[in-house]
Amino acid sequence: MSASVGATHFNVMEYGAVGNGKTDDSKAFLKAWSDTCAAEVPSAMVIPGGRTFLVKPLTFSGPCNSRSIFVQIFGTVIAPDMSSWDDDDDDQKSWLVFDSIYGLTVHGPGYVDGRGASWWKCRMDHKCSRAPTAVVAHNCNNLKINGLHFENSPMFHIVINGCDRVAISHIHITAPEESINTDGIHIGNSKNVYIDHSIIATGDDCISVGDNSYYVFISGIVCGPGHGISVGSLGEDKSLATVETVHVSGCHFKNTMNGARIKTWQGGSGYARDIRFEDIYFDSVDNPIIIDQYYCNGHGNCGNHTSAVKVSKVTFKGLRGTSTKEVAINLACSETVGCTDITVENVQVKHVERGIDTISYCVNAHGISQGPVTPPVPCLS
Repeated sequence: MSASVGATHFNVMEYGAVGNGKTDDSKAFLKAWSDTCAAEVPSAMVIPGGRTFLVKPLTFSGPCNSRSIFVQIFGTVIAPDMSSWDDDDDDQKSWLVFDSIYGLTVHGPGYVDGRGASWWKCRMDHKCSRAPTAVVAHNCNNLKINGLHFENSPMFHIVINGCDRVAISHIHITAPEESINTDGIHIGNSKNVYIDHSIIATGDDCISVGDNSYYVFISGIVCGPGHGISVGSLGEDKSLATVETVHVSGCHFKNTMNGARIKTWQGGSGYARDIRFEDIYFDSVDNPIIIDQYYCNGHGNCGNHTSAVKVSKVTFKGLRGTSTKEVAINLACSETVGCTDITVENVQVKHVERGIDTISYCVNAHGISQGPVTPPVPCLS
């Protein structure tokens, strides 16, 4: 049963949308949104099935009159060709933006296709420095996203920024492994975020938790290919970053570059604390467990700095599976600030090839190792 039963429906077809995948349906979408947002009762903007809707960069703005707003996507929504974007317009660095809407639910079972291939090539050829994010939710409290398929974003697929009380579940995000910066979900400046029971396969982080994020709970994610689930990167350009209470559990990583990762730049400040990775399975992961306080994207000078984001109260518990590299547990903490209160408990990560033992690597990491832990972590008492 639809979550919007009882809501007043505003179908984009009734506002002039064509849905042939070629005609620009942007104006119809905005007209339908205007009436949806203006309604005094629970209301739903409906994008019907069996059709493909081409829309240019749009912002669906609130606040709305009702505190129960739905966007139902049954069909396919596609982004315009790269050539039709205004490269000089910063407002067009996002495709679909939901701004300042309370009680918004965006749900499927439809598709949101960013058609990012030409953007990836442009960036690979160093002709473009940036590309658009597909979907941005900004300042949307009590937000729900579920049941949708997101694919081939030019850059990040979903960005959650400045939101409180967010629930994302049962979504599917896909982009080729070689696509650039196509993170599945990026969270920043937000709190009370719950992400569960979703499949994410992209060219970058499946989920990344950025600065000023608190109480983020991630569970039941199948991740891969991609770069894993990351806290960070934090502290770029000597910035202050704060992240607290991020719990990741019950996830499966397959053929990813990283698994459970915390990444910070040298020279930053602030903290990342109360971070838990629990009950996770690794299947052929390059860096299953990694704290990297020397993160560098390869551009510019990433020399040594004395300041760093303080990483503390981090738990890796009940993690198991296989590593493609010898170093399965990598705790590379700041030489000056260090990591404290690190717990590695009941961890079994073996090499994917029989006969090769995995090892751990530590720099200034302090805490405890308890229960059976493979590979052993001598730096933790």
